[in-house]
Amino acid sequence: MPIDTLTPAPLVDTFGRTVSYLRISVTDRCDFRCVYCMSEHMSFLPKKDLLTLEEIDRVASAFVARGVRKLRITGGEPLVRRNVMSLFRALSRHLAGGALQELTLTTNGSQLARFAGELADCGVRRVNVSLDTLDAATFKQITRWGDLARVMEGIAAAKKAGLKVKINMVALKNANQHEIDDMLRFCHGEGHDLTLIETMPLGEIEEDRTDQYLPLSQVRRALEERYTLTDLPDSTGGPARYVRVAETGGRVGFITPLTHNFCESCNRVRLNCTGTLYLCLGQDHAVDLRAPVRQSEADDALNAAIDEGMAIKPRGHDFVIERRGAAPAVTRHMSSTGG
Repeated sequence: MPIDTLTPAPLVDTFGRTVSYLRISVTDRCDFRCVYCMSEHMSFLPKKDLLTLEEIDRVASAFVARGVRKLRITGGEPLVRRNVMSLFRALSRHLAGGALQELTLTTNGSQLARFAGELADCGVRRVNVSLDTLDAATFKQITRWGDLARVMEGIAAAKKAGLKVKINMVALKNANQHEIDDMLRFCHGEGHDLTLIETMPLGEIEEDRTDQYLPLSQVRRALEERYTLTDLPDSTGGPARYVRVAETGGRVGFITPLTHNFCESCNRVRLNCTGTLYLCLGQDHAVDLRAPVRQSEADDALNAAIDEGMAIKPRGHDFVIERRGAAPAVTRHMSSTGG
């Protein structure tokens, strides 16, 4: 195990925000090609460029030692990485020891039926499943390669394993906006939360983002015509703002990086699968953690690089689709950043 010469300080950026949440992309690969996320013909990173699962554990553990209380494993699709469950088993020691409050997962659900039970055994209590439609034909159109039946099987397996499920639905104009009501009723009928997300201008895709973009302020107004929505103070550690739907008893979250960004309370950073630490989803500020991990068994250099990241974490992003048109805010895809 790495030996530190000094106890590292908690993570606070130059704007006084405490970083307590690390999102970790374990792979840039995915078995879907969602139209708002990826180009259909992607080029993925060679294995030699990736952090090993043991190196990811080491970096994550360094963050936990400095006050990070929530880890989310993402991708790409994290469950397609070979032997990924060994990482969950390793990180679960921080849950058992009390240093970590939550270990979670964002997934497209395609592999969830296979791994739900083991995830629960590792201390995972909640998973986010990306699901933009309940219609098989629309699902195939949005994901290009996905199988809705397999995802629904995975969601059912997660529920059976005792995992709390939150459905993440990207609201897409002219694609699934007419299905939001059906999704809400499905989720709340199954005991799942629903979070609606505005499409974000990340990476080059074939589609015109101005054709996809649906402001959630507009979606909320439409929901308020049919439901009684009450704002909640609830937080799951991320950027969603929640409401209670009186008619169903369930919660709906809104993630609005364009119409109402959440930067003032940002508590998170993102580690991608190559060891690059991104300090903002919508900016290019980043530091390399792979080099310090590989140069020494001690974590002094790693912690110094993390400190550098805290010093350059920006105040916020600038997602404005109307002004940018189809051009992305940053050239990297969401799958290479960590969802």
